[in-house]
Amino acid sequence: MAQGSSEVGIRIKRAQPPFTELRAMMRAASTSDPELSSRVSAILQTVAKDGDAALIRLARELDGATEERVADLRVSREELARAADALPDPVRAALEGAARNVRRFHERQLERGFLDFFPDGSVLGQRVLPLRRVGVYVPGGRASYPSSVLMNVIPARVAGVDEIVMVSPTPDGANPVVLAAAHLAGVTELYRVGGAHAVAALAYGTDTIAPVDKIVGPGNRWVAEAKRQVFGRVDIDMVAGPSEILVIADETADPVHVAADLIGQAEHDPDAIAWLVTTSEGLAAAVPDALDRLLIANPRAEIARAALAAYGLILVVPDLAAAAAAADLRAPEHLELLVREPLALAGKIRNAGAIFLGSHSPEPVGDYFAGPNHVLPTGGTARWASPLGVYDFLKRTSLIGYSAERLQQDAADVIRLAEAEGLHGHAEAVRVRLAASPREGTPTKDRS
Repeated sequence: MAQGSSEVGIRIKRAQPPFTELRAMMRAASTSDPELSSRVSAILQTVAKDGDAALIRLARELDGATEERVADLRVSREELARAADALPDPVRAALEGAARNVRRFHERQLERGFLDFFPDGSVLGQRVLPLRRVGVYVPGGRASYPSSVLMNVIPARVAGVDEIVMVSPTPDGANPVVLAAAHLAGVTELYRVGGAHAVAALAYGTDTIAPVDKIVGPGNRWVAEAKRQVFGRVDIDMVAGPSEILVIADETADPVHVAADLIGQAEHDPDAIAWLVTTSEGLAAAVPDALDRLLIANPRAEIARAALAAYGLILVVPDLAAAAAAADLRAPEHLELLVREPLALAGKIRNAGAIFLGSHSPEPVGDYFAGPNHVLPTGGTARWASPLGVYDFLKRTSLIGYSAERLQQDAADVIRLAEAEGLHGHAEAVRVRLAASPREGTPTKDRS
């Protein structure tokens, strides 16, 4: 199929399963950068070693901060409350509505744990507890995202996290909507610091900022690399790649809707990935012209055009089964189904971060308001990863309480398995108890 006269250099291809020729296009833009890795490592080591002194020096050098102490970078809860009170009523109402929807959705994800009591007095179970302290990174400056505050903080609050520390590089004064979102979502500490040095402070701690158990939230490549390097000392949500969308559309789809949705992701970043997979030759031919028309009025047209030319694709497939196979191969962050029966097609797709059903469900409703989390797996990781949720802020502990009777019953099998692995000490830890008389302290179910 020819590209036609469109100015958008998006590729148009025909293909069918197993899509061998498309596998080379599966990778997102490379995020490997040895020089960046080395520089981020140096920043992390400096903050780990010198604490507050290093953090304030780097905040002044890299963020443009003017403060002399880390404590002066902290935004008080009173300032957060004032920002919320000062919002125009329509903006505050929209923010509160979004927060309410996000909270309601995530409350369905809570886990309660369980205990199983056995007739012999043994007990087995799982205890589910929230993390104690988490850090949330929120981009600042020209990229201020109150929606990211809600999506990262509210699931932590629903999980029961005690302390939520937000960092955001805002030396010239934080965006008031971001501050208001922090207040409404339940942030307990906020510091005006960003970059890899902020990640270091959250991971290693300083005299002023206590270390956290987990770091979540989006950021630039410095932040992403810092999160990757501190993983293991703390948990992280993910190392996010460029934004992605894949639209599956049949002959019922409006080419303007499709074009608008592709641009909505392409305008994020020159490395963003925007694919259309369609069963309609007519739609494939119409979308490039629709892209041209919509980009004329888009202030971020240059970014979107670069992304569409480098990583955009219109793929014509023989049927919706083939379209579903292409989606599973791509495993996109966002998957839109602009087809006659979207729910039926969704049931045939395994790999996607979020699935948007039908023409009245454009991706931005998920970004801002619907309730499901917009922090989604990228770079094909939707094959095994999930959206951010309450479960990311919970930890599970197993409970094992054997009675003397149960130990006697299972001991021979435990010893056999331990000896099969060559672990004499494991076997002996059971064997030495076999001759012992039952002792008090065997867990029993409370009969009161």
